[in-house]
Amino acid sequence: MSRIYLTKDDKIEKYENHLVKLTLAPDKGEAAGEIEGLEPRRLFPVSNPDSYITLLDREGRERAVIRSYADLDAASAALVKQSLEDYYLVPKILRIISKAEKYGTLRWTVETDRGIVSFDIRNRNHDIHVMRSGFVRVRDANDNRYVIEDCNKLDRHSYALLIADT
Repeated sequence: MSRIYLTKDDKIEKYENHLVKLTLAPDKGEAAGEIEGLEPRRLFPVSNPDSYITLLDREGRERAVIRSYADLDAASAALVKQSLEDYYLVPKILRIISKAEKYGTLRWTVETDRGIVSFDIRNRNHDIHVMRSGFVRVRDANDNRYVIEDCNKLDRHSYALLIADT
């Protein structure tokens, strides 16, 4: 079966939780019709988060691809964005309150857009990624992810703590 790319003629509706129902337009041939319980996933979550979104069925098979939100009608695009936001919930670190190191493991206490949280970082070289743009991706010992949208905009204390670990 060839890859199906969605257009404005295809409709996406809420199914349950972060799952969606896809109604493929008649021009999709044998594939036309409804498919329920699809899970939107980003194919390029870091480098191109708003393009190339796959819709996976319950067995993890790709059923369709969204090249761009512009290819969908406004309601379908908004629903896919909300579904991805729910699935890819990534707290934004606003400031680093404190850090401590014990036996090679870092313990950070941070303020995020969802509140204050403490977590452990096992490998600073592997789990803290600072991009040239100032974007920082942090992964804790439980595989939770956090981001700092621009480390250059952090307060002086937070920036000093971050730079000491990178």
